[in-house]
Amino acid sequence: MLNGYASSSSTNPPNSIKLFTGNSHPEMAAAIARRLGLQVAKCVVLKYSNQETCVTIGESVRDEDVYIIQSGCGEINDHLMELLILITACKNASARRVTAVMPCFPYARQDKKDKSRAPITAKVIANMLTVAGANHVITMDLHASQIQGFFNIPVDNLYAEPSTLKYIRTKIMRMPSVVIVSPDAGGAKRAASIADKLNVDFALIHKERKKANEVSKMVLVGDVTDRVAILVDDMADTCGTLVLAAKTLIDNGCQEVYALVTHGVLSGDAIAKINHSPIKSLIVTNSIPHEHLKAQCAKLDTIDISGTFAEAIRRTHNGESVSFLFHYVPA
Repeated sequence: MLNGYASSSSTNPPNSIKLFTGNSHPEMAAAIARRLGLQVAKCVVLKYSNQETCVTIGESVRDEDVYIIQSGCGEINDHLMELLILITACKNASARRVTAVMPCFPYARQDKKDKSRAPITAKVIANMLTVAGANHVITMDLHASQIQGFFNIPVDNLYAEPSTLKYIRTKIMRMPSVVIVSPDAGGAKRAASIADKLNVDFALIHKERKKANEVSKMVLVGDVTDRVAILVDDMADTCGTLVLAAKTLIDNGCQEVYALVTHGVLSGDAIAKINHSPIKSLIVTNSIPHEHLKAQCAKLDTIDISGTFAEAIRRTHNGESVSFLFHYVPA
């Protein structure tokens, strides 16, 4: 597939930013490029009939600062191979620095050996990116922040929290008696941080699983009676947890339930579950493309985080600190 964007190589000065993208999320790449006042550089990323991935870089990257935007979504393994081949192609073409911009880090949930003979796949992905030649990784809301320690290159783990807070203050906080709820114990720190910054109450749902992606029982800790609850999580995959959490909240006297998630994977029958759930609105960032799902689910809403990534790229290129982005949403 040809990424049909015009080259800006004739006007860019030496050591300028070059943006490339594979086929995982070209809309995000285009949005980031617009915010930076650039165009996505030319490259061809396709698959041969035997399913091998082929990459052709369409312009010079010699001594350039290259950023490859590729999210872990859709056909994850194919998109991961695209990213690895793009990285090594740019390194072989004498790029000065290659940064992998991964709005959603693939295999992030496989970050520890939680049972016998379990693989730590996130570490494997870190090794692959490093061996391919990546000099730097920029991602957002890692499922486990310690994944940064799997790398021996710099990793910037950006937060969706500033954008999340802005959305809540703008569109939900006008309602009285808001309470922030974590759908599991693992997300308690994230939800508590948001509750503290909004100066509202916090509640927690304890869940018990029979097996992966299947929750058997939920117990609410906290008071949600006659309140508007906002479920906060880093990822919504099959949405089983979110739907059960929403039902638990309604059963405990909650007025309305919103769900606010960074990475909306929305696999399997997730959309059908959301449509038939008491969740009033599911708000996700565009770290994973989901515009095509809005025709099937009127409850879906979007937080655009392209500005955060664009500013992270600009600051990285200029040698500036990115810690500003941990607390503020760029204009």
